[in-house]
Amino acid sequence: MCYEIVWRIVDPMSTASSTSAASTSAASTGPISANPASTGSRATAWAAPRARLDWRLRFAALSLIWGFSFLLIKVGTDGYAPFQVTLGRLVFGTAVLAVAMAVKRERLPRGVRTWGHLAVAALLLNALPFSLFAYAELTIPSTLAGICNATSPLWGMALSLVALSEDRPTRVRVAGLGIGFLGVLTVLGAWQGFHGLDATGTAMALLASLSYPIGWIYVRRTLAGSGESHLSLTGAQLLLATLQLAVVTPVFTAAPTRFPMLPLLAIVALGALGTGLAVLMQYGLVAEVGPTTAQMVTYFIPVIATAAGVAVLGESLSWSTPVGAVIVLVGAALTQVKRGA
Repeated sequence: MCYEIVWRIVDPMSTASSTSAASTSAASTGPISANPASTGSRATAWAAPRARLDWRLRFAALSLIWGFSFLLIKVGTDGYAPFQVTLGRLVFGTAVLAVAMAVKRERLPRGVRTWGHLAVAALLLNALPFSLFAYAELTIPSTLAGICNATSPLWGMALSLVALSEDRPTRVRVAGLGIGFLGVLTVLGAWQGFHGLDATGTAMALLASLSYPIGWIYVRRTLAGSGESHLSLTGAQLLLATLQLAVVTPVFTAAPTRFPMLPLLAIVALGALGTGLAVLMQYGLVAEVGPTTAQMVTYFIPVIATAAGVAVLGESLSWSTPVGAVIVLVGAALTQVKRGA
């Protein structure tokens, strides 16, 4: 999740439409690299091991990891409080990046100003959306959470029109925005008056999806030009998000009196795979095949999340959910069509 998303590391100064497309997932989460001249070489240097799997296999694995993240959140909240799930996720995700930084001999970024901006990015891209999704899945199925996550490109496109003056709307992109939100209404069953839908949980999931593009716009405006590597920035960001949850969790959550194993394993997988390893895989894909191809993983996440929720958790599925999800994805894809493409 996540997702939370890092396609911008190769070309951080291109149009914001790619940024908003990258805002998906619940499962992904690092700031863009601030130095476009050094990013490609650094990404290739540490993301290109001697023996590589074909990028298509890694693309499929990344889609599965992020798609199953919503199922793992649901399982985790069966045994632990939402803040505890998020804290565990961040701890294990940060540990994976810490190992990667140690192997590559990367240092944490320097400068009070950089750390201040990273603290805001950690809140908007990690601590807040991860917590909102965890709370949302107390009352809504993981399938719905995964589909809500797919609205991030729509929010990103709408926000970029206001916040990024260089991002000009086109008729196709505006039409995509309208189609996408029509898909959201279809998923939610608006013609039935949202009957049987938990409004609070759904609103939390949609707010989590909105938090990603807000965070990316903030990162783009504040951290471009810092000169730090993307691995260093992302490691520091996850560390700060972990510290934020470490402060908040004891205040709002009582310490667990028992430790059910299955939810605990789900949290470990959510952090180590869905947050830590997924970020590293995403960087490798961007460095190898470019952000345009890599960002296509966005459109597989809700499909996998829906299939996992139905097949593994036995969640119910009405016709409006898959139909609305397809409409959302079509609209999201149209919002990413560049002028003259």
